[in-house]
Amino acid sequence: MRILVACEFSGLVRDALIRRGHDTWSCDIIPTENPGPHIINDVRNILDWDWDMMIGFPPCTHLASSGARWFPQKRWEQREALKFVRLLMNAPIPRIAIENPVGIISTAIREPDQIIQPWQFGEDASKSTCLWLKNLPTLVPTRIVYKKRYANQTPSCQNNLPPSDDRALLRALTYPGVAKAMASQWTVEYPVQAEMFA
Repeated sequence: MRILVACEFSGLVRDALIRRGHDTWSCDIIPTENPGPHIINDVRNILDWDWDMMIGFPPCTHLASSGARWFPQKRWEQREALKFVRLLMNAPIPRIAIENPVGIISTAIREPDQIIQPWQFGEDASKSTCLWLKNLPTLVPTRIVYKKRYANQTPSCQNNLPPSDDRALLRALTYPGVAKAMASQWTVEYPVQAEMFA
């Protein structure tokens, strides 16, 4: 399959898909952290490049519930962020997954198809992550870590990073176990329906 990983600078999901033998490209407005097929561009410019699947990670800065106390001051930013999410959801791509933390997408657009935790995929971490899916199945947990953490906790303290220029990028990294599950479970051939899902 030809797969686009939208708004990913780390290359973690891209590389998991490449390891499964797929022609996969990440795209972000900044260079990739790990060498590999990467397009430095606004993803809006490449959505019509005949992709078979897209996994999108739209920035959550103005969408996540963790920033709810600032919601009243950033209505314009939220409107633009939601507009971008809708654009990704309605891209002319047969299979789409959109990932974001718990936030306003659920109320402004629609409820997610699934909420996953990293500890369901072999990671010693807790981070509620929503998935909106089009022509893709929900992810099946692969290896549950029974030392469950509460709220948004990680052994590396990813949830308590101090303010910095790269804090948002570091907090947004996809856990390797989740990336591996996406790559293995979403690249099986599924029937494609024509209707949009947003």
